[in-house]
Amino acid sequence: MGKMIDEFKEFALKGNVVDMAIGVVIGGAFGNIVTSLVNDIFMPIVSKLTGGVDFSNWFISLDGSKYATLAAAQEAGAATLNYGVLISTIINFLIIALCLFGVVKAMNKLKKPVPEAPKPAPRLCPYCKSEIAEDATRCPHCTSQL
Repeated sequence: MGKMIDEFKEFALKGNVVDMAIGVVIGGAFGNIVTSLVNDIFMPIVSKLTGGVDFSNWFISLDGSKYATLAAAQEAGAATLNYGVLISTIINFLIIALCLFGVVKAMNKLKKPVPEAPKPAPRLCPYCKSEIAEDATRCPHCTSQL
């Protein structure tokens, strides 16, 4: 039993597991920020641009009756096709994707570029001056012994 506890401690305290846990917590908090940004900033703008259309009340009642709102249809127990909710969800997704794209793009600009290591000068055959592999013992072009 003690060996299993030691193995579990080793697994749970690895850097990758702790990093992942921190990422999940921060991701959840960031998700709340993005949701608020979409619902409180962007969706009112979309609503204004579409003339105040409320997509959530676009539905088809499958029982043949007419209902003023989706809530009224659901309260009556009617089966409904809620295509307006789907449209709203798709718009939310596109706005969230756009926001995340902007955040990632901004984060990439803040990162310092990692300089590339300079490539070593290519090895040249002393006889024909052609480029050869570093570990070559014979030139593939002129077949000279190196």
